Amino acid sequence: MKPVSLQAVADEMDVMSDEMTAYINKRTGELFTVGGEEASIIEEGGEDGEFIPDWQKEILPKVREVLDSGNFVALPDKFEVHEYSIMEYFSCSVENAELQEELLIAIRGGGAFHRFKEIIHRREIQDDWYSYRNDALKRIAADFLEAEEIAFVDDGST
Repeated sequence: MKPVSLQAVADEMDVMSDEMTAYINKRTGELFTVGGEEASIIEEGGEDGEFIPDWQKEILPKVREVLDSGNFVALPDKFEVHEYSIMEYFSCSVENAELQEELLIAIRGGGAFHRFKEIIHRREIQDDWYSYRNDALKRIAADFLEAEEIAFVDDGST
């Protein structure tokens, strides 16, 4: 198998939500995302349901392969990524003491993500944040791929 792109895996992890799970084929490196609705259809054996749209019926065989083959393993999800910790580490890495304190205060309590985003845009450090976050996702992806013994290549950042 050709080594998988570390950036592609990080990108796939970046778009995860409660309704989707991304998988990687341990043999081929293929990435595939399964929606919660499609997973439920497969788990309940309802592939032939009359109320399933044609576009969804087309992807169900692949979803079944991903869920049943044993060749696919789920990528780290939002609970393993710890977005809050990434924001906290980024905040601590900021050299400007005043800005660092502003960020650390902003990420406390409810609404932390919203306040954090407001500050990074107002203070025009969003590019620094997105680069830092991408690097963090790549580190998490690399640790995961190493643990799963999947060869990868660090092909730079986006």
